[in-house]
Amino acid sequence: MDVNKILNADILDIIFEGRNKEYGAYDLRKTYNKRIIRAIAGTLIVIVLLFAGYLISNLNGGPKKQAMVVEDVQLEDVKEEKKEPPPPPPPKVEPPKVEMAKFTPPKIVPDKEVKPEEKPPEQEKLEDTKIGTVNQEGVKDDGIAAPPVSDAGKGVVEAPKKDDEDYDKTFTKVEIESEFPGGGAAWLRYLNKNLRYPDDAVNNEIQGTVVVQFIVDKEGNVSDVQAISGPDNGGLREEAVRVIKKSGKWTPAVQNGRQVKSYKKQPIVFKLEAQ
Repeated sequence: MDVNKILNADILDIIFEGRNKEYGAYDLRKTYNKRIIRAIAGTLIVIVLLFAGYLISNLNGGPKKQAMVVEDVQLEDVKEEKKEPPPPPPPKVEPPKVEMAKFTPPKIVPDKEVKPEEKPPEQEKLEDTKIGTVNQEGVKDDGIAAPPVSDAGKGVVEAPKKDDEDYDKTFTKVEIESEFPGGGAAWLRYLNKNLRYPDDAVNNEIQGTVVVQFIVDKEGNVSDVQAISGPDNGGLREEAVRVIKKSGKWTPAVQNGRQVKSYKKQPIVFKLEAQ
């Protein structure tokens, strides 16, 4: 801008020299005063119109006020209902007296000394009559339980059957068999620790199950040990018998709640591991 024009130019023209002045900040700042004047003028016009409308409405009398009518409502008197007293309890009715016959303990005396009131009542009269301490007249009692059916006067009372079992014999069948102390798990541990596979049986690859029969007495002692089945060569039977004899005391068998002497059959398995 030339020096001569600077003195007469607007501050906005100096700031936006060489820039686009068609829109943006330049235009907003340039027209700021005009917009402020228009806004103030419009606000004044609206205020004047509202004020004028208020004056005109007051000149016409304004809105009519409606009076509020309040009516006094009277409640009707509530009539209290008289409560009637509860009816009296019904009179106690005593149950009817039941006919009773006095129980007279039996005594053995001559007939002439028996008093009439001490005579026991006849059996037919006692079917529907209660037994008591005094004689009493009343209604028959239909709810008396009938006496149990008798055994036709036999009076037989069976005595408990005598136990003729000989508990000193050696039992072949018992309710609870004898066993190694500690059960099956303890028996397997004993075999793993004490059983020896004979060398002759190992060399000849002999294996099988040997059943050993023996007697366990009332105290658990083992006797009469013998192998009754299994391979008869290789020394398997002899080893099975040796292990049973070395096993110590066993738990005795039980018959009818008593410890008894009994036979026991115990299998022992000999098996070679596959190589």
